[in-house]
Amino acid sequence: TMFGYVLPDKPELKIREYEVYRAYYCAVCKAIGRQSGQLPRMTLSYDLAFLALLLDALSNTPNRMKLERCVAHVANKHAILEENPIIRYAADMNVLLAYYNARDKWSDDRSLQGAGAALFLAYAAKKAGQRWPRQQACIEKELRNLRKLEEEGCPQMDEAAEPFAKLMEGIFTYPDIAEASVEKALAWLGYHLGRWIYFLDAVDDITEDRKSGNYNPILKQYKDVDKVPLETIEFTLFYTLSEVDKALKVLNIQKNSDLINNIVESGLAQRTTAVLKGRKTGDE
Repeated sequence: TMFGYVLPDKPELKIREYEVYRAYYCAVCKAIGRQSGQLPRMTLSYDLAFLALLLDALSNTPNRMKLERCVAHVANKHAILEENPIIRYAADMNVLLAYYNARDKWSDDRSLQGAGAALFLAYAAKKAGQRWPRQQACIEKELRNLRKLEEEGCPQMDEAAEPFAKLMEGIFTYPDIAEASVEKALAWLGYHLGRWIYFLDAVDDITEDRKSGNYNPILKQYKDVDKVPLETIEFTLFYTLSEVDKALKVLNIQKNSDLINNIVESGLAQRTTAVLKGRKTGDE
């Protein structure tokens, strides 16, 4: 899967910040349950919890917390953010991405797991798409573009990353944020976050893709896994993250800013280093 890389640097979080993060994560999970049924909750990605956190930080709605139990934490109640339009939006985007991701898995390698997931997500995705036609059209179009490039064996990393970057840009451009400058910065942040996810996923999958013969933009560009210049890849990943950080500075977020900065400045860098280290030590 190409999702699940956007995480906080947990040891650096204050306890209260971690509780807030979990409150958003659980709120998106519960919203998926309410809008799409219980099974799709299993597809919840950290990346979409981050989307909810970021968009909500730009809205003026005061947050209300409530104490609830959930399936994962039956024994103790913990704080969950009360549902609002942004939480519902993130839940719908999660379902759409999970559905198209599952469909792709089925198309790519006839994965029965992918086929099963696509089947049980199809109705929920249809409903989410009716609520957000622009976003659904964007996801569908860009994944189609991505498949075409992969089938053609695109030998350029930058070109191969473009559809996923555009897809994330489309999701991060939330319709109810009024100021054009804010929308532009959000689109920029989403675009570069998409590039970073695509590149990092490619690094993560090099060994597996070499064995299976699946498309990998890094292997296509450098032909041989031993000739991959890790310094260049590392530079590309950290440069892309610096663009995400620049967009965040333009947004000038006040609400939950320490938590959001932790994810962007520390969590993403830490994940990058961990994945690269796996490559460098051959520790896959």
